[in-house]
Amino acid sequence: MTRRFTTLGAASLLILSALLWAAQAIAQSKSDAGKKSTWHSIQFGIVKFNNEAPNSWNIYHGEKKGLLLVRLWKRYLFVDVAEEEVYDIDPKNITVVGDTVQWSLGDVPDKPIDTPDFKEKNVGLVDRVQFRLGKDGHVLELQLPLDINGRTMY
Repeated sequence: MTRRFTTLGAASLLILSALLWAAQAIAQSKSDAGKKSTWHSIQFGIVKFNNEAPNSWNIYHGEKKGLLLVRLWKRYLFVDVAEEEVYDIDPKNITVVGDTVQWSLGDVPDKPIDTPDFKEKNVGLVDRVQFRLGKDGHVLELQLPLDINGRTMY
């Protein structure tokens, strides 16, 4: 009889420790999603707004390739090149520190902006990402430098 209780106690302890470990992993992933990361300015990047250079702009890259943060005047756009999605980001969630910004991927809105005509193309020395903001909206073009092997750097 005591052996049965000992086995049940050990099994209960094992299940309890597994549940605690899972809860800790979930809490850690939620805190990582809300953690601000540093986004660095892209050197030699170009932005065109309706085929003209805007007065105030910058392109930032994070740790993962294909994720870009674009400042266009006072507006920030998060561009996911692989998913062909663009999100409007609240500037209050972004902290500017010199040539870098601090921002969390946890601040990405649930719904992307409607971006018809999303195109990405390697055009020699640059990777061109072009899309329309809204159905009949303005056209935004990003030109990102490629590395020596012709692959995207950002």
